Amino acid sequence: MTMPTPEFLHKLADAADRETLARFRKPLDTSSKPKDGYRFDPVTEADREAERVMRELISAEFPDHSVLGEEYGLSGTGTFQWVLDPIDGTRPFLLGIPVWATLIGFTQEGRAVSGMMSQPVTRERFWADQTGSWLETSAGKTPLRSSAKTEMAEAILHTNSPEGVKRNKDVNFDGLDAAVKMTRYGGECYAFAMLAAGQIDLCLEYNLQPYDIVPLIPVIQAAGGVVTTLDGGRAEDGGRVLASANMELHRAALKILLGQA
Repeated sequence: MTMPTPEFLHKLADAADRETLARFRKPLDTSSKPKDGYRFDPVTEADREAERVMRELISAEFPDHSVLGEEYGLSGTGTFQWVLDPIDGTRPFLLGIPVWATLIGFTQEGRAVSGMMSQPVTRERFWADQTGSWLETSAGKTPLRSSAKTEMAEAILHTNSPEGVKRNKDVNFDGLDAAVKMTRYGGECYAFAMLAAGQIDLCLEYNLQPYDIVPLIPVIQAAGGVVTTLDGGRAEDGGRVLASANMELHRAALKILLGQA
């Protein structure tokens, strides 16, 4: 079997959850990785161990697949690739705030085709495959659907940190901020999940890596949303990325951000 089943995505998430939950709100040794524009980009034992156990399961089940992970880089080659972020939001993880999650993505020939976001504190999993986009909890599985809002004045915008705004002066964030109903910060990957769930309408990020966004692309797109780079291209490689609840809102937001409106 080449394509992973939802059951295998959940198996990976179960393994990662055991490693992250056991260390959440506990004292942890923390180091910092070099990252352009950041004085502190933390990594912990929880990040490393969660990625390690997922890699072991993938290697046993799909030995011919490559894996790209935040902590251990790229291994293998081929048409099929797993893209892993063991803890997306290590800063809130260290602060004890449950807006972090494990991100698990799967690509075929460079295109994201399935993905999962697992938040074990709230016991929520947002995931998507060819059948649709879903929220799964202890109460069961429900379909995700992004907002149908098209009026910018009614839209809710999220970006994770004002640091990105300051470093990207060529992007007209102030114009978009002025046009929307409300702007909020600090939701990490959880904000993208809330876009798929219809709670947030626009998510703008300036410096994403593939493992930050690949797992979320199928969840958003299968829910009716749109994800591209600011130049309108595919977002699997990361960079400056806008996710929107629908295409009409996406086009309008891009025009504002690029100074065309």
